[in-house]
Amino acid sequence: MNRIIVIGGGAAGFMSAIECGNNLGRKFEILIVERGKQVLEKVRISGGGRCNVTNGIKDPKELVKNYPRGERELLGPFMQFNCEDTVEWFRKKGVKLKVEADGRMFPSTDNSETIVNCLMQQAHIHQIKIMTSTRIDNFYYQNNRWVIEANGKRMEANYLICTPGSSNAVWEILKKMGHTVISPVPSLFTFNIQHPVLQGLMGVSHPKVELNCKDLKLKSIGPLLITHWGLSGPAVLKLSAWGARKFNEVGYQFEIGINWSGLGKINEVENAILEQKSTTSKQKVTNTPLFELSSRLWTSICNYCGIEDDKWADLSKAKIQNLTQNLLDCRMKVKGKSTFKEEFVTAGGVALKEINMKTMESKLFPNLYLAGEIIDIDAITGGFNFQAAWTGGWLIGKAIGEKENQ
Repeated sequence: MNRIIVIGGGAAGFMSAIECGNNLGRKFEILIVERGKQVLEKVRISGGGRCNVTNGIKDPKELVKNYPRGERELLGPFMQFNCEDTVEWFRKKGVKLKVEADGRMFPSTDNSETIVNCLMQQAHIHQIKIMTSTRIDNFYYQNNRWVIEANGKRMEANYLICTPGSSNAVWEILKKMGHTVISPVPSLFTFNIQHPVLQGLMGVSHPKVELNCKDLKLKSIGPLLITHWGLSGPAVLKLSAWGARKFNEVGYQFEIGINWSGLGKINEVENAILEQKSTTSKQKVTNTPLFELSSRLWTSICNYCGIEDDKWADLSKAKIQNLTQNLLDCRMKVKGKSTFKEEFVTAGGVALKEINMKTMESKLFPNLYLAGEIIDIDAITGGFNFQAAWTGGWLIGKAIGEKENQ
């Protein structure tokens, strides 16, 4: 029997299976094998149950800048299938996506079930079979066929598509076969910090900070959210993604600096403080926040600098210098990490040099295709990890279709 087996029922797995069905008609039985109790679990819970399907970035050259691992290699794939193509793909299936101010795109229903239902419906149209609660024990290439051992049973396939997400079991099998697997480390995590400035401010945010980690030569810019365990928000998640390997190497113990001011130089911050001092000299410093800081956060920074009941007129030179320094570069020690909601992503996976990025086919074995988190590609938040999955899956369906229709 002609068969395509897809390991993993996530975004990349469904896209590849659907596109195989689309390009091959009924020539092949297509089977998705999923280890969990249900398919599309990450699609279902992502974006707080809304599903951040993709991003509004249209230029592939700009799009690749959101991938700490895969930036160079993804340019070609995104030239073939990018965010606009994803929007159009879903539109043709009756699902409209909307873009938010920060570029993230969601179904217009604000409900991830819209995406799940669309993919399940397409699977049904193409008569794709789905096996859940199925553990992959082994797979290997024998007599020009792929042999898959799962739940103690043996299956054969012409093509094997590997899209299981972050799967240690599958990585081990691929390693034994000779593929290079770059050891996975966490990405997209939040910072555990105990610091006087943050105390009692859970839920307070600031629209734009610059975070720097001078020791590791890393920085990021974006919104910041204070949590009960430390810091979160896009600026933190971005830094965690770009620094995933370095942070892992130092055991998630490092120092960061926060620029709350949005300004670049110490004299610019000091001038803003001196100007405020001259215009509101009789007011309490804590009552007149600068740099769009919330009243509570401003008060906390002032208190940390020894400014409590001071009026602007009474502010000493030493206190001005201290406030300036902490607005420009407030140093905090990170003492660990926490997983960010459902957005757990790994950096690492099958080395990209062993994959033909035009087709997503293994360079080591014929008719073995890989996409999604199993390969060494990951992104910051914003719909980018899903976009890499949609693109990889689409390319696989196209490549297998072209092979068979030659």
